[in-house]
Amino acid sequence: MAPSLLGGFTKSLAMTVLSEIGDKTFFAAAILAMRHPRKLVLAGCLTALSIMTALSVSLGWVAPNLISRKWTHHVTTLLFFVFGILSLWEGFKEDGDSEELAEVEAELDANFKSNKADPKSKSKANDDTKKQQRSFILQFFSPIFIKAFSITFFGEWGDKSQIATIGLAADENPFGVVLGGILAQALCTTGAVLGGKSLASQISEKMDQKENYNVSRKSC
Repeated sequence: MAPSLLGGFTKSLAMTVLSEIGDKTFFAAAILAMRHPRKLVLAGCLTALSIMTALSVSLGWVAPNLISRKWTHHVTTLLFFVFGILSLWEGFKEDGDSEELAEVEAELDANFKSNKADPKSKSKANDDTKKQQRSFILQFFSPIFIKAFSITFFGEWGDKSQIATIGLAADENPFGVVLGGILAQALCTTGAVLGGKSLASQISEKMDQKENYNVSRKSC
């Protein structure tokens, strides 16, 4: 019996929503939206996630042609079992979201400072040379769009949700999987961009409280 479109859609939608909320790319979208126009951030993140979902589903669709569907099903079941254990572990682990947010903030701050750094000795000739060497892509897309796209794309590459999407596409209807995955990514990223500011502020406040507590303990 061929996998149904609705089955692949619902499984992909549920799996992606559960895996992406509180993920590194979720916090990255929230922090970028605090610093840059939300529309550009949302467009860049969604484009990257949609491309990544399509690539993952394509790999999963090819898998049954390389190995038998029976083995594909077993591998997929194992992947979802491991994925579930990892999700439970991260959920019960103390301050998991705080550590994830701190890591994303550190990476974005380092990237922001490196881009902002501008030696005073730079000459006008160097500025003109850089303008001439500007990449072809930046002539058509906003730098903020490219930044959001690249951070999201490379942050999602090799993530457990990508591996789970590959396994799901190998066992379910690939069209349903890609539709459910893209819809889930759109919902999560939109939530991060629109409401992630308050979430990030709450988690940052908890981090500050814990840091102050640790400092007070060391001083005693």
